[in-house]
Amino acid sequence: CQRRVTRIRELQNHAAGGRGPTAQGRAAAPPRRTSRNFSQYESFRWTGQESPEYFNFASDVLDKWSQMEKDGKRPSNPALWWINGRGGEVRWSFEELGFLSKKVANVLSELCGLRRGDRVIVILPRIPEWWLANVACMRTGIVIIPGTTQLTAKDILYRLQVSRAKCIITTDTLAPAVDSLAIEYPFLQTKLIVSESSRDGWLNFTELYNMAPADHTCVKTKIQDPMIVYFTSGTTGSPKMVEHTQGSLGFRPVVSERSFLELTPLDILWNTADTGWILSALSSLLDPWILGSCVFIHNLPQMEMTTILNTLTRFPITALIGAPTLFRMLVQHDLTSYKFMSLQYCISGGEPLNPEVMEQWKIKTGLNIYEVYGQTEAGWICSVSKGMKIKPGSMGKAAHPYDVQIVDENSNVLPPGQEGEIAIRIKPEKPLGLFSQYIDNPEKTATTERGDFYVTGDRGTMDKDVYFWFLGRADDVINSSGYRIGPFEVESALIEHPAVAEAGVVSSPDPLRGEVVKAFVVLSPGYASHNQEKLTLELQEHVKKVTAPYKYPRKMEFVQQLPKTITGKIRRNELRNKEWGQV
Repeated sequence: CQRRVTRIRELQNHAAGGRGPTAQGRAAAPPRRTSRNFSQYESFRWTGQESPEYFNFASDVLDKWSQMEKDGKRPSNPALWWINGRGGEVRWSFEELGFLSKKVANVLSELCGLRRGDRVIVILPRIPEWWLANVACMRTGIVIIPGTTQLTAKDILYRLQVSRAKCIITTDTLAPAVDSLAIEYPFLQTKLIVSESSRDGWLNFTELYNMAPADHTCVKTKIQDPMIVYFTSGTTGSPKMVEHTQGSLGFRPVVSERSFLELTPLDILWNTADTGWILSALSSLLDPWILGSCVFIHNLPQMEMTTILNTLTRFPITALIGAPTLFRMLVQHDLTSYKFMSLQYCISGGEPLNPEVMEQWKIKTGLNIYEVYGQTEAGWICSVSKGMKIKPGSMGKAAHPYDVQIVDENSNVLPPGQEGEIAIRIKPEKPLGLFSQYIDNPEKTATTERGDFYVTGDRGTMDKDVYFWFLGRADDVINSSGYRIGPFEVESALIEHPAVAEAGVVSSPDPLRGEVVKAFVVLSPGYASHNQEKLTLELQEHVKKVTAPYKYPRKMEFVQQLPKTITGKIRRNELRNKEWGQV
């Protein structure tokens, strides 16, 4: 630390001053021009036959947009537009983003002594420093490991031990959890805190940033060099480290023939996902910035629906991405007093969205919801994009460059209509977009390959129009008296009933049938006082009519809320484990 302080003092005279990343010193954006003539603006697309040997998202995409801004060849729409709901606001152009991220790159490499290939755990909420840290890591070749702010001290301990990270960046909210860990880490060299105050044992991110110079040369990274590592939230075992490269996440959207976003440099995209998950990298950084679009962020501590609706009304947001839970909650509000003057495009991802919610959203707002399907290991796998026919309940067609098929346990391709496992063809050539490995776990990596395919662990079907339909995780499917029942279909049927706000369906032990369908139901506000015995019978009859009679939930439990992941997915495994006494 003493050597770093000395180095800081040496650099202080050369520091670029004044434009700090915190709310108190943020740069003002240039005036916005709203010309709708965007025909001359093109997103970056690769026209070569083969992928290049070298690629770096910061220099090959972001710096190109920055140069176009300097040359007056792109709109003045910000690259990042951030608000906190309390008066704090940031609007950064690509040129400003480049200036600021180069300063942070110098913080990491010059002041913290990190080198290319080192790993940095970044646990930050939706604040501008998260975007700066991501881009700075790209510029330096440092591998970023994002984490959700809901991690516990135990979670952080595990990630530090397994990843051998040399640096951790977080806020004063989580710093005490890090300090509470009694174990010394031989690999951890630096702790950076994003805070207005100092903390013993930590270097202050903002202070170092203000002292750092803005001159930085981006490293030359190969397309297969690691860029981001995610810890998966698997239903069994400890979380695994999923490694993505400059190519699999950064370069894939450059070559995609059909983007799930379909945006332009004049669009403003708001993605409500937590910064710890791959959805944020894809929808709040990589894909929209490939297209030159503006990333909008409201730093909400929690998903408060009235605030979200007011934000959509007040700001010129043209595209919204959220988990199904977001739209399920929004349609329960009276939307007649909200006018979304700019909103044109709504996307749901994370798990299938119930058709009933899509219909209600369409009726109340006049807008369609387009679904996407993906995984941490593969990014986007299927999507319904603009211009495609929407089939409610379907997750769309295969995303470029994937060849997606439904296969059986022997990796044989199944015909339309037959249930099997969703898989991506990886032979004779592995497609761009898939993760490179589970780090330090070659056995687990090998289990994802079956014959010519990468198998997702999700079950589904494909129809004659090559649209894919999700049934559930392989271990979510219920086998009752020889009938295989997908939980999502039963959940969708339940939500069609006005009494049901949300539903989670799992298997439950039964002495006669082995297992039966059980539904955990969250009631709509107007039905909370209804007789639950009568309501159970009514809902069972409703499911029998909407689906096949054998699929109805023979057991039902009314609950106040369902357990969910940070991304809004229902934790069916938690409900199932409770049913089978495995808690």
